Amino acid sequence: MNDKKKLKNYDDLPLVLDVDDVRRIMGISRTSAYELVRTPGFPAFRSGRLIKVSKKAFFDWMAKGNPAADNVPSTTH
Repeated sequence: MNDKKKLKNYDDLPLVLDVDDVRRIMGISRTSAYELVRTPGFPAFRSGRLIKVSKKAFFDWMAKGNPAADNVPSTTH
């Protein structure tokens, strides 16, 4: 996805998100997004060298009010 593309709704997102998608959805920095995907319990998986997140699993994780989301540093780049 292009950074300039607005994420308007759930249906506009791909079925499998990458770290940059997670970053834009959550409004966090790239560094914070990588820290988040390494958090135990976060629904990320590897596809070769790439880190991916199922869209459904990500939003289920968010809906649970997961405390790891609150602990993501708010650094900006």
